[in-house]
Amino acid sequence: MRLPRSACWSADTSANEKEEIRAGLASGLIKVVIGTHALLEEPVIFADLQFITIDEQHRFGVEQRARLRSKGTNPHLLVMTATPIPRSLALTVYGDLDISVMDEMPAGRLPIETHVLTPTERERAYTLIQSQVRSGHQAFIIYPLVEESEKSELLAATQEHDRLQKDVFHKFKLGLLHGRMKPDEKDAVMLAFRDRKYDVLVSTTVVEVGVDVPNATVMLVEGANHFGLAQLHQLRGRVGRAGAQSYCLLIPDHEDAAENERLQAMAETNDGFVLAERDLQQRGPGEFLGTRQAGYATTLKMASLGDIQLIEKARVQAQALFARDPDLKNPENSLLAEALGRFWGGGKGDVS
Repeated sequence: MRLPRSACWSADTSANEKEEIRAGLASGLIKVVIGTHALLEEPVIFADLQFITIDEQHRFGVEQRARLRSKGTNPHLLVMTATPIPRSLALTVYGDLDISVMDEMPAGRLPIETHVLTPTERERAYTLIQSQVRSGHQAFIIYPLVEESEKSELLAATQEHDRLQKDVFHKFKLGLLHGRMKPDEKDAVMLAFRDRKYDVLVSTTVVEVGVDVPNATVMLVEGANHFGLAQLHQLRGRVGRAGAQSYCLLIPDHEDAAENERLQAMAETNDGFVLAERDLQQRGPGEFLGTRQAGYATTLKMASLGDIQLIEKARVQAQALFARDPDLKNPENSLLAEALGRFWGGGKGDVS
């Protein structure tokens, strides 16, 4: 049996390859395509789009989802994200979808010990890293900046990599990773770290997702008070991926910030859904909905996105209404139909 032809569209795909993929998708010769946001663009046409899987869903906006779905005729849709979303917000944004939640750790994994240290306690963090490396493990050290800036006193990965290699971990091998490196350079560094050619990886948040190094047991985050809860939780998830006890150490950039609510929440729980609720309470829905989630931040009016009882009641009422009048043609629903049309901006929104 001949297998369906598949294709991969990424930043490294050449112009000629892109043209071949576009032609194959339009003709139906290519049955499966794996790609980036570029698949959303107008030149990409599908002969018969029936099924869409969107990974890292929190990085896509309402209009982007709508654009992709419009390339088919009501295709089946599966969206996934490892970033926990508060239940109230999930009901609001994905109210018409069946939601499945996996809230258990894989078998054999231990809870990650998380500690908030002050800048004066940094040597304790270095001592733990040295101990873990001598035991055969590896560590991440994350910085908020790539290079030092006159406008900021935050520590930077490039300069700190040199300092750490010379003054702190001179007996170990340190790697450097940041977003300004070319894709092939970043891949080479990550492969070397995974293959244990580096003991410690000094990096920015480019390791936040998609990095799997089971041998790493320490995640040290400098300037941790400048990161959101979701981002800190993602960074913490880069360690503890095997059976060894792992640690996440959070160091703010000044002493007073050690009492930061987000950092204290990280130390109190490993439950991403608890942290998501905390983040919603502390910073509101904008952080979850994202800058590309057109329509929600400015035009969706609700009493409270944290009031799950109200949201569930509204959902039940909406489902009942659409069961009676799915096209909102009845006179008593004319104002609602008009408001709905304004909200979706002439078809730019998406029911998912």
